[in-house]
Amino acid sequence: MEIFHKPVLVAEIIASLQCRTGAVYLDGTLGGGGHAFAILRSSAPDGRVIGIDADGDALRQAEKHLASFGDRKILVKGNFADMKTILSGMKIEEVEGILLDLGVSSHQLDTAERGFSFTLDAPLDMRMDRDRGPSAYDLVHTLAREELKRILREFGEERMAGRISRAIVKRRTLSPIRTTNDLAGVVTGAMPKVRGPVRIHPATRTFQALRIAVNDELANLQQALADGMELLKPGGRFSVISFHSLEDRIVKNAFHTAEKGCICPPDLPVCACGRKPTMKVLTRKPVLPGEEEIRDNPRARSAKLRTAERIGSCRL
Repeated sequence: MEIFHKPVLVAEIIASLQCRTGAVYLDGTLGGGGHAFAILRSSAPDGRVIGIDADGDALRQAEKHLASFGDRKILVKGNFADMKTILSGMKIEEVEGILLDLGVSSHQLDTAERGFSFTLDAPLDMRMDRDRGPSAYDLVHTLAREELKRILREFGEERMAGRISRAIVKRRTLSPIRTTNDLAGVVTGAMPKVRGPVRIHPATRTFQALRIAVNDELANLQQALADGMELLKPGGRFSVISFHSLEDRIVKNAFHTAEKGCICPPDLPVCACGRKPTMKVLTRKPVLPGEEEIRDNPRARSAKLRTAERIGSCRL
């Protein structure tokens, strides 16, 4: 079986979700089915997994990888931001656990034609769902300089966003930026010269920012967190693996807000909003991969797992 994507923190995910028989779990980022396989195995003989992924390649691989589980798995092409609609169409109102494994799969990074990586020359694409939406090429050639600058600064936390956006606009007026190597070259050329070795490739943050913008990742994550917490049964667990600070901050804040309940200004003497806590945060600090896992899978080194548990029976 081809390794589509090596799942990270598998044992930690199974423990965090408290996988058990008879339960229904939602894997909102199915990938090649690595986490789903472990969940189905741990919830035998009758636990079920609804797996969602926007990537058709991922769904085809997961179908092969999970074939032995028969109808205990249901695989759906879609975005995890639409989980409420997807489950409603299946007449499923609540689930015992939800998993989101954010970021890009190994297959997407290692398949040149997907255009996610500057280490493999290919047409600029970066769409997780290649059937929908504008590509990175479209954004690079149509967005105004100030909008490009905002995307690079907000989604890539790129300090040289101004210089890079100017360089992109200047280059595209002369000739198209067609490939990942073209874009990486423009970004590198816009950077100030530095002496000595650099920690990361100069284009790393630009590629991250464009990928996030192309797939609307942060807005989709916020929607999925809000809807997912509503879909959990009391005692159900929500586990999220993130790979960069923007995602991790959103997850941390969403769980903290749900645990706090009240959103009134701190100087208000009495609560006026009436919101009650609906979640209990189980990971005050994120769970990180161990040294052995990082040695075995270097891409796991930036993974952070956060988990919260549904309390009470009221809806958000």
